[in-house]
Amino acid sequence: MEIKVLEKKDADRYKKLRLEALKLYPEAFASSYEEEKEFTLETFENRLSNSHSHTLGTFENGELLGVVTLQLEQKAKLKHRITIFAMYVAVEKRGKGLAKKLLKEAITKSKQMVGIEAIYLTVGAANQPAKNLYKSLGFATYGIDKKALKIDNSYLDEELMVLYF
Repeated sequence: MEIKVLEKKDADRYKKLRLEALKLYPEAFASSYEEEKEFTLETFENRLSNSHSHTLGTFENGELLGVVTLQLEQKAKLKHRITIFAMYVAVEKRGKGLAKKLLKEAITKSKQMVGIEAIYLTVGAANQPAKNLYKSLGFATYGIDKKALKIDNSYLDEELMVLYF
Protein backbone atom coordinates (compact mmCIF):
# COMPACT_ATOMS: atom_id res chain seq x y z
CA MET A 1 0.00 0.00 0.00
CA GLU A 2 1.23 3.46 -0.93
CA ILE A 3 -0.08 6.89 0.09
CA LYS A 4 0.78 9.84 -2.12
CA VAL A 5 -0.46 13.26 -3.16
CA LEU A 6 -2.66 12.83 -6.23
CA GLU A 7 -1.61 14.55 -9.44
CA LYS A 8 -3.36 15.52 -12.66
CA LYS A 9 -2.55 12.07 -14.12
CA ASP A 10 -4.63 10.46 -11.33
CA ALA A 11 -7.79 12.41 -12.26
CA ASP A 12 -9.59 9.50 -13.97
CA ARG A 13 -9.19 7.19 -10.96
CA TYR A 14 -10.04 10.05 -8.59
CA LYS A 15 -13.22 10.91 -10.52
CA LYS A 16 -14.39 7.29 -10.40
CA LEU A 17 -13.84 6.99 -6.63
CA ARG A 18 -15.33 10.43 -5.93
CA LEU A 19 -18.52 9.63 -7.86
CA GLU A 20 -18.80 6.30 -6.03
CA ALA A 21 -18.57 8.15 -2.71
CA LEU A 22 -21.20 10.73 -3.67
CA LYS A 23 -23.59 8.11 -5.04
CA LEU A 24 -23.36 5.66 -2.13
CA TYR A 25 -23.14 8.18 0.73
CA PRO A 26 -24.99 11.39 -0.20
CA GLU A 27 -25.39 12.27 3.48
CA ALA A 28 -21.61 12.44 3.95
CA PHE A 29 -20.84 15.18 1.44
CA ALA A 30 -22.04 18.70 0.69
CA SER A 31 -21.52 18.00 -3.02
CA SER A 32 -23.93 15.72 -4.81
CA TYR A 33 -23.54 12.91 -7.32
CA GLU A 34 -26.05 14.67 -9.60
CA GLU A 35 -23.83 17.76 -9.73
CA GLU A 36 -20.44 16.13 -10.06
CA LYS A 37 -21.33 13.36 -12.53
CA GLU A 38 -21.59 16.16 -15.12
CA PHE A 39 -18.06 17.44 -14.40
CA THR A 40 -15.49 16.85 -17.12
CA LEU A 41 -12.23 15.02 -16.50
CA GLU A 42 -10.56 18.43 -16.84
CA THR A 43 -12.54 19.65 -13.80
CA PHE A 44 -11.04 16.83 -11.73
CA GLU A 45 -7.56 17.47 -13.20
CA ASN A 46 -7.85 21.11 -12.16
CA ARG A 47 -8.98 20.09 -8.68
CA LEU A 48 -5.89 17.91 -8.30
CA SER A 49 -3.51 20.57 -9.60
CA ASN A 50 -4.85 23.37 -7.38
CA SER A 51 -2.00 24.83 -5.31
CA HIS A 52 -4.36 25.56 -2.38
CA SER A 53 -5.31 21.94 -1.77
CA HIS A 54 -3.67 18.52 -1.63
CA THR A 55 -5.59 15.30 -2.13
CA LEU A 56 -3.90 12.28 -0.65
CA GLY A 57 -4.70 8.88 -2.08
CA THR A 58 -3.96 5.38 -0.96
CA PHE A 59 -3.10 2.89 -3.69
CA GLU A 60 -2.74 -0.86 -3.87
CA ASN A 61 -1.52 -2.44 -7.10
CA GLY A 62 -2.25 0.81 -8.94
CA GLU A 63 -5.87 0.95 -7.72
CA LEU A 64 -7.01 4.07 -5.84
CA LEU A 65 -8.72 2.85 -2.67
CA GLY A 66 -9.18 5.97 -0.56
CA VAL A 67 -8.77 9.74 -0.56
CA VAL A 68 -8.72 12.75 1.73
CA THR A 69 -8.26 16.41 0.79
CA LEU A 70 -6.42 19.10 2.71
CA GLN A 71 -7.63 22.63 1.90
CA LEU A 72 -5.32 25.51 2.78
CA GLU A 73 -6.97 28.73 3.88
CA GLN A 74 -6.21 31.79 1.76
CA LYS A 75 -7.26 34.64 4.04
CA ALA A 76 -4.42 36.08 6.14
CA LYS A 77 -6.27 35.66 9.44
CA LEU A 78 -7.02 31.98 8.71
CA LYS A 79 -3.67 30.82 7.32
CA HIS A 80 -2.86 29.00 10.57
CA ARG A 81 -5.66 26.51 9.79
CA ILE A 82 -6.15 23.72 7.31
CA THR A 83 -9.41 21.88 6.58
CA ILE A 84 -9.88 18.20 5.87
CA PHE A 85 -12.75 17.22 3.61
CA ALA A 86 -13.83 14.62 1.03
CA MET A 87 -12.59 11.69 3.13
CA TYR A 88 -13.58 8.36 1.57
CA VAL A 89 -12.43 4.74 1.43
CA ALA A 90 -13.91 2.29 -1.08
CA VAL A 91 -16.58 0.09 0.51
CA GLU A 92 -14.81 -3.20 -0.23
CA LYS A 93 -11.60 -1.95 1.43
CA ARG A 94 -13.09 -0.75 4.72
CA GLY A 95 -12.13 -2.24 8.06
CA LYS A 96 -8.46 -2.60 7.07
CA GLY A 97 -7.18 0.62 8.67
CA LEU A 98 -6.84 2.56 5.41
CA ALA A 99 -8.83 5.56 6.65
CA LYS A 100 -6.68 5.82 9.77
CA LYS A 101 -3.48 5.59 7.70
CA LEU A 102 -4.74 8.28 5.31
CA LEU A 103 -5.68 10.58 8.18
CA LYS A 104 -2.36 10.03 9.95
CA GLU A 105 -0.58 10.99 6.73
CA ALA A 106 -2.81 14.07 6.36
CA ILE A 107 -1.99 15.10 9.94
CA THR A 108 1.74 14.55 9.36
CA LYS A 109 1.65 16.57 6.13
CA SER A 110 -0.28 19.38 7.86
CA LYS A 111 2.23 19.53 10.72
CA GLN A 112 5.06 19.87 8.18
CA MET A 113 3.48 22.94 6.58
CA VAL A 114 4.82 26.27 7.79
CA GLY A 115 2.45 28.12 10.08
CA ILE A 116 -0.28 25.47 10.34
CA GLU A 117 -1.52 25.11 13.93
CA ALA A 118 -4.84 23.27 13.59
CA ILE A 119 -6.86 20.96 11.36
CA TYR A 120 -10.62 21.45 11.06
CA LEU A 121 -13.24 19.08 9.67
CA THR A 122 -16.95 18.42 9.65
CA VAL A 123 -18.55 15.00 9.94
CA GLY A 124 -22.16 13.84 9.84
CA ALA A 125 -23.42 13.96 13.42
CA ALA A 126 -24.94 10.48 12.96
CA ASN A 127 -21.74 8.96 11.50
CA GLN A 128 -20.42 7.31 14.67
CA PRO A 129 -17.67 5.21 13.02
CA ALA A 130 -16.12 8.32 11.42
CA LYS A 131 -16.44 10.34 14.64
CA ASN A 132 -14.75 7.52 16.56
CA LEU A 133 -11.90 7.48 14.05
CA TYR A 134 -11.37 11.23 14.29
CA LYS A 135 -11.51 11.16 18.09
CA SER A 136 -8.96 8.31 18.17
CA LEU A 137 -6.52 10.64 16.37
CA GLY A 138 -7.06 13.53 18.77
CA PHE A 139 -9.84 15.53 17.12
CA ALA A 140 -12.34 17.12 19.50
CA THR A 141 -15.86 18.40 18.86
CA TYR A 142 -16.33 22.14 19.22
CA GLY A 143 -19.85 22.52 17.87
CA ILE A 144 -22.84 21.22 15.96
CA ASP A 145 -24.05 22.74 12.70
CA LYS A 146 -27.79 22.10 12.89
CA LYS A 147 -29.52 21.32 9.60
CA ALA A 148 -26.19 21.67 7.79
CA LEU A 149 -27.30 19.57 4.82
CA LYS A 150 -30.69 19.27 3.20
CA ILE A 151 -31.34 16.20 1.09
CA ASP A 152 -34.80 16.19 -0.41
CA ASN A 153 -36.90 17.25 2.58
CA SER A 154 -34.63 15.88 5.30
CA TYR A 155 -32.04 17.81 7.28
CA LEU A 156 -28.77 16.44 8.61
CA ASP A 157 -26.64 17.91 11.36
CA GLU A 158 -22.86 18.06 11.11
CA GLU A 159 -20.38 17.88 13.94
CA LEU A 160 -17.52 20.38 13.84
CA MET A 161 -14.17 18.99 14.96
CA VAL A 162 -10.65 20.33 15.39
CA LEU A 163 -7.17 19.03 16.15
CA TYR A 164 -4.72 21.59 17.57
CA PHE A 165 -0.96 21.02 17.55
